[in-house]
Amino acid sequence: MKRTKFDGWLAGFCAARVFNGFVFMTYAAALPLLEKEWGMSALQAGAIASGFQLGYAISQVVFSSIADRVSARTVYLGSLFATGICSLAFALWARDFVSGLILHTMVGVALGGTYTTGVMIIADQYESANRGMAVGFFIAGTSCGYALSLAISGITLPIGGYKLSFFLTCLGPMLAWLVAWITLRHTVVHVRERQSGQNFTREVLRNRRAMLLICGYSFHNWELQGMWSWTPAFMAACMGAAGAVGAKAAGTGANIVALFHVTGLVASFSMGTLSDRFGRARVMLALATVSMMCSFTFGWSLGMPSFVVIGIGVVYALSSIGDSPVLSAALTEVTEPSYLGSALGLRSLVGFGGAAIAPLAFGAILDWSNPLHNGHRLYLTWGWAFSVLGLGGLGAVWAVYRYGKMRESL
Repeated sequence: MKRTKFDGWLAGFCAARVFNGFVFMTYAAALPLLEKEWGMSALQAGAIASGFQLGYAISQVVFSSIADRVSARTVYLGSLFATGICSLAFALWARDFVSGLILHTMVGVALGGTYTTGVMIIADQYESANRGMAVGFFIAGTSCGYALSLAISGITLPIGGYKLSFFLTCLGPMLAWLVAWITLRHTVVHVRERQSGQNFTREVLRNRRAMLLICGYSFHNWELQGMWSWTPAFMAACMGAAGAVGAKAAGTGANIVALFHVTGLVASFSMGTLSDRFGRARVMLALATVSMMCSFTFGWSLGMPSFVVIGIGVVYALSSIGDSPVLSAALTEVTEPSYLGSALGLRSLVGFGGAAIAPLAFGAILDWSNPLHNGHRLYLTWGWAFSVLGLGGLGAVWAVYRYGKMRESL
């Protein structure tokens, strides 16, 4: 019998997601210091973030396809353990641009089996009527992990620099594996057999509703991943404009972004639950529209009063992450269960593949819009870089609007 409410099993599953979320923000939180200590340009800094996203995207395709054939539980636990090992390697040996690029990409590759397989496990365990709530709590666990990671970095960066911050946040994935193993040790996750006449083209590529959701998720992810990769550095720049310097500016910026992730945590489970009640399309469209508007606004707020910048950031965080669980829950409902892993894999390839370019594009536009002055860039103009993310937000609005119209016609 499937689950219908938040219970101890879901609490444990989400707790593992919290610990696993620590490593996603390890690099972004320390970025203002790493640019100086590792002697990187904004383009190089963006390349490390993009390497992580690209590795994450490609490995999700592989892991998701495997999970259609074997238990998603097996893939999920194996990927979590690999993430724990790679994260500790990154903490101990990433000391310059080249080592950082290689090791951070390895972390992204290992992480690839921890997201889509988690959604598959929840889809197997929960009824459709309550699935938005369950996926919402799962993704809220990610935001909680981001927030705690940034809070840890905010404390440790001024004390022990990036090395201490790396080590403490990179312990999270191994703790996640332990919690997940305890939670799932008695859980049976079914493998759906494929019937005669079914194939990937028919069940996914020609499924117009699924493809619109995959398209919407891809545009959404361009905006979301670019925003999360660079917002800590942007907030550090805002703190610098307000008078803070060096590690203090980076630490304060990380703490403020931790607040944004707490907002995202609330948005994930609340919007997932709201979509169970009011419909997926309506909630997605509202959130995508607000997020797009924030992308075109946020970067131009540098130099404004702190409460204005933080206020926009809170709304940005709420709207940009809030549609993640809704998009995921909707895809599980319009896709044949035996091809769900393949659909999620395609979504990851397109969504995270495009998102891998977003931090790089952001960094390139940031360099272009802040010319050199006496051999240095002051990075006082951020609006054009954030506007590049807004183009993805515009695409997401279009995709979810078309999805909603199609549901109405059906």
